[in-house]
Amino acid sequence: MTTTESRARTEGEKPVRVLSFSQRLSRWDLRLSPYLYISPFFLLFGAVGLFPIVYTAVISFMEWDMVRGEGTFVGFEQYAWILTQAKFWTALGNTFSIFVLSSVPQLIFALFIAALLDRNIRARTFWRMSVLLPYVVAPIAVGLIFNNLFADRFGLVNEILNTLGLESIGWHVEPFWAHVAIATMVNYRWTGYNALILLAAMQAVPRDYYEAATVDGAGPVRQFFAITLPSLKPTLIFVVITSTIGGLQVFDEPRVFDQYGLGGSAGQWLTITLYLYNIGWGEWNFGRASAMAWILFIIILAIGLLNLLITRVMVADEGSRNPHGKPARGQRNKERTP
Repeated sequence: MTTTESRARTEGEKPVRVLSFSQRLSRWDLRLSPYLYISPFFLLFGAVGLFPIVYTAVISFMEWDMVRGEGTFVGFEQYAWILTQAKFWTALGNTFSIFVLSSVPQLIFALFIAALLDRNIRARTFWRMSVLLPYVVAPIAVGLIFNNLFADRFGLVNEILNTLGLESIGWHVEPFWAHVAIATMVNYRWTGYNALILLAAMQAVPRDYYEAATVDGAGPVRQFFAITLPSLKPTLIFVVITSTIGGLQVFDEPRVFDQYGLGGSAGQWLTITLYLYNIGWGEWNFGRASAMAWILFIIILAIGLLNLLITRVMVADEGSRNPHGKPARGQRNKERTP
């Protein structure tokens, strides 16, 4: 090998860069620090969220003994026992009834309140804070207040009905009216909370859309259904799903509707979660309670997916049309292309 070829090969090779300890530490910091920042959430979720879910699933297949802290595997026997109980189907029907009577009016009133608060009214901050006050009231306090309102004999609601010449209603006797009273409690607590969430989404809608629609002659109602409602689709889906989960897991309101907390003498307002609580902490049968919890989870998942599909169909896609009702610029170009 000649001297010239050796020199050319030496010049062509890049020198090996030796990184210092601080530089290697900086590289590892850039790679690992994002995972370290989000790890507390996943560690906490695994400890108080994922582990109880898996543990409950294991217990649901066992005849669990709380004294010994162990159980005997019985397969799907706990699930079969629950599905053959008439009380379970009564609780399921009550849960769906209260869910429909609470969730549907709740979302309608929340949309209406959010639309009012989105307008240029006086003392907007005061009204926005006021609608959230029922949410911060303790459920026990809400139960005491509404128990006095819906008392069978001397309740304020029955007194008003008697003053109007109508008969009193057995709020704690007739299942339907018990569901109406409990749904009223749920709506009282959660309507303002959902209204503020929808209000935040409404304020994110560009005001240019409304100005252009006003110039075109669209009134407030037309603007709401053509601009506001389509723009709220992601938020509406979130609110519908959270309302579905909360509505099917309703527990506090039926629990405090009377002094016994058992869902009524004949199960008039017995819900799935209240029945689950009675089996788990009343009968100390955590195997059956765990199985019922998983049945409720499957029901919530199915109803949530159904509500998601219905919401997507009922609410038009955001941005598919501009506020004038004309095709967007890109859409017009596609239509002109032969």
